[in-house]
Amino acid sequence: MTTILIKNIQIITMNRKEEIFIGDLLIENNKIKQIGTNLNVNTADKIIDGTNRTIIPGFVQTHIHLCQTLFRGKGDDLELMDWLRNRIWPLEAAHDEESIYYSAMLGIGELIESGTTTIVDMETVHHTEHAFRAIAESGIRALSGKVMMDKGDEVPLPLQEKTTESISKSVELLEKWNGFDNGRIQYAFSPRFVVSCTEELLKEVKSLSDHYHVKVHTHASENQGEIQIVQKETGMRNVVYLDHLGLANDRLILAHCIWLDEEEKRIIKEKGVHVSHCPGSNLKLASGIADTPYLVCNHASVSLGADGAPCNNNLDMFNEMRLAALIQKPIHGPTAMDAKTVFRMATIGGARAVGMEKEIGSIEVGKRADLAILNLHNFHTYPSYDVDPISRIVYSATRADVETTIIDGKIVMENKMMKTLDKEIILKESNTSIKRLLRRSNIR
Repeated sequence: MTTILIKNIQIITMNRKEEIFIGDLLIENNKIKQIGTNLNVNTADKIIDGTNRTIIPGFVQTHIHLCQTLFRGKGDDLELMDWLRNRIWPLEAAHDEESIYYSAMLGIGELIESGTTTIVDMETVHHTEHAFRAIAESGIRALSGKVMMDKGDEVPLPLQEKTTESISKSVELLEKWNGFDNGRIQYAFSPRFVVSCTEELLKEVKSLSDHYHVKVHTHASENQGEIQIVQKETGMRNVVYLDHLGLANDRLILAHCIWLDEEEKRIIKEKGVHVSHCPGSNLKLASGIADTPYLVCNHASVSLGADGAPCNNNLDMFNEMRLAALIQKPIHGPTAMDAKTVFRMATIGGARAVGMEKEIGSIEVGKRADLAILNLHNFHTYPSYDVDPISRIVYSATRADVETTIIDGKIVMENKMMKTLDKEIILKESNTSIKRLLRRSNIR
C-alpha cells in the first residue's frame, strides 16, 4: 500500500456543493482516502507541503489526436477539408510504428505538463498498437481507438480500408487493451466522420458498441462543407443520420458540433449524446463558433478538448477554458459561459462524457486520485484576496502554473519533473520522426 499526504493546500473539490477550502488530502494506492483539516496521519509514504498551492481535479480532454502531434505547424492557415486532404491525411499515411509512438509520447508529455489526466484520443488507421504502448508507459488515463475509414476517393491509398478489415482490427485492439491497468485504458470505436465511413461500417460500430458496452468517438458538424457532403450522400444532416443509424445515445462522443440545427440539438439533449467543444481548433480552422451556451442551458453534456496539435497548435486545457468563455461573450453577453461553467466542462463534465463521473472529475473520498497541483503564488494570479479561485484559474492561470500531476494515485510529474517520460529522448526522436514523414509524404 502506497500513501501520499498533501498538507495545507487549497482544495477545489468540484463536488456537488463545489466546496473550496484549505485542508489536507490523503491518497491511498490509487484512490482518495481522506479529505479534511489537520489530518492526523503519521505513516504516509510521502508528504507534500501544499502551502500557497491549489489542488484541482485533473482535466479531462474529450477530443485529442495523439497521432497528429508530430504535425504541429504543418497545417497552418487552412480550412478543414483542405487541411485534411493536403496535409493531415498524407502525413498520417506516412506514419510508421516509431513515429506513432513518439507522436503519442510528445502529446502525452504536453498534456501531463498542463494538468490533463484523462483523454479521449483518436488515432490514425495503422500502427495504433504503438500509441497504446505509449499511453500504457506514460501513465495517462485514456479512451483511445484506431480511426476507421472505409470510404473516400480523395483519401490516400494507405488510409483506405476495407470495411471488414477496419472492423476486425478495431475489435482486436479492443480485446487486447480495453480495461488495461485496472481500467486506466479503455477502447473507443473511432469512425473518423460520416464523410469517410460507409453506412455498413457505422451500423457495425453501433452493434459492437452495444455488445462491448464501449464508447463511440467521432467528428460531426465541424464544417459547413462537410455537412453539405453528408446531406448530398444521405439526405440527412450529421446528427440526424447518426440517430437514424441508432448511434445517438449516451455512449456517443461527438467532437465539434458547430453547425447544428434545432432537430440536432434536440437529439443531442434527449438521447444523452456527449459534445466535445474544441474552441481553439474551431477558430484556427475557421470552422465557426459552436452554440455551447444553448447546449449548456438545456442541460446537454458538453466537455472540452484541444483536438490535434496541427489545428490548435497546443493541447492546453487552460487555453481551451479561456477561449470557451471569451468567444461567447460578444455574442451572448458577459455572463455567458462563466468561469465555473467552463471549469465544470473541463473536469466533471469530461468525466461524465467518458462515463467515469463516479470515479474521476472531482475531489471526493473514494474517487480515483487524478489530480493537478497548481502554484498560483505568482504575479499574474495576484492579488488573491477575495477573488473567486475558479475565475483565477480560468482567466489568469496558465499551463506553466502546473507543478505536479497525479494519475491513478501515481505521481507522473513532480515539481515540473517528468517521472514516466524521458523528455530529451522524446524531443530528439520527434524531430527525427517528422523529418522522415515529410520526406515520405513529399510535404514541405
